[in-house]
Amino acid sequence: MSYQRIVRLAARRDVHAAFHWMHLQEPRLRQWHRALMEIPAPPFSEEARARWMLERMRELGLAATSIDREGNAIGYLREPVAGEPLVLLSAHIDTVFPAGTPLNITEEDALLTGPGACDNAAGVTALLAIAAALRHANVETGANILFAANVGEEAEGNLRGMRYLLLPAHGRRIAFAVALEGSGNETVVTRALGSRRFRVTLQGPGGHAWSDASLPNPAAVMAQAITTLYACDWPAYPRTTINVGALESGGSVTAIPESATALFDLRSVDATELLRAEVALFRAVEDAVIAANVKYDKPLLRSTIESIGERPAAELADDSPLLAIVRSVDRHLAMRTSECTASTDANLPLSLGVQAIAIGAGGRSGGIHTTHEWYDATGRELALRRVLLVLLDCCDLAVEAEAL
Repeated sequence: MSYQRIVRLAARRDVHAAFHWMHLQEPRLRQWHRALMEIPAPPFSEEARARWMLERMRELGLAATSIDREGNAIGYLREPVAGEPLVLLSAHIDTVFPAGTPLNITEEDALLTGPGACDNAAGVTALLAIAAALRHANVETGANILFAANVGEEAEGNLRGMRYLLLPAHGRRIAFAVALEGSGNETVVTRALGSRRFRVTLQGPGGHAWSDASLPNPAAVMAQAITTLYACDWPAYPRTTINVGALESGGSVTAIPESATALFDLRSVDATELLRAEVALFRAVEDAVIAANVKYDKPLLRSTIESIGERPAAELADDSPLLAIVRSVDRHLAMRTSECTASTDANLPLSLGVQAIAIGAGGRSGGIHTTHEWYDATGRELALRRVLLVLLDCCDLAVEAEAL
């Protein structure tokens, strides 16, 4: 049934016109792609890129365009009606790179190299391509489409852009959510990798490296806690990982530091294992501090553990209509559906019971989250066709579900 719907969709004149636009406009897509890379978008500083996206959305003729209170640039395929079902197509505009990171962008034919070339300039470019193709070809859709260039996906952004978009207070009724993320023609994220992130700080009296050598050293105690945590027996399945992404302490080789700070990233595909990892972190820190203070009458060393992010683990049901759509589209395009697990903007809608996926924007990539990240747009057109067909069938199903 799902496959026959896709065959009928792909045969429509307006859909063919949209495909034709995407085939002819690759040079424009590369211009958009490079322009995005030239606008820095560190976490919590995405304003310039959001304004650029808003201008493009208005140029394309999207309706009710704006930058919302969280900083997302949004627009609708047509004028929105209160309470109508929506299909959300999103792509995050933030990058992992801090302010001041040298861009050093290079371009050679279909290859772009530089910070954020793939993650997520590729996804954002695909968002614009889909919106432009739909508008150019006057494609008729069942449900309305909400296009969102959202903030807060990377690092400590904690999915803040997506959280705002799905707030019930907005009255939006999102039936399906599709997040455009990175490269790939066949991959689809159906399992949301959960994570919990913490900032651990140890504080002590500090002192001279020689005369105060008996005092507790926050850096050494932090190292002990980290070693204990890494020594835990984590299962191969469900896979669980621990990472210390940053470690800061002291300022002089001859001084005992007054504090030490570490950022911990705990990840698992299983909510129970994720909780176990969190308990292990708290216990490792507590035990290390107690051991360091045992010789003193008062706690010279103190610890604080602050939550700086949480992403829920969730999964799209194997018998869900959305996954059936993806498989049918891939069958029609003679592609192999490659399901995978990742931490993306799809985590949030999935955790709220909204059918959601994250899907690649085509092409190939490498060096992700490094300053020499690269993206090769070869094959992008096929991925865009895939996204467009998935999106249109979601729109039809959303309306059908509303009528039941």
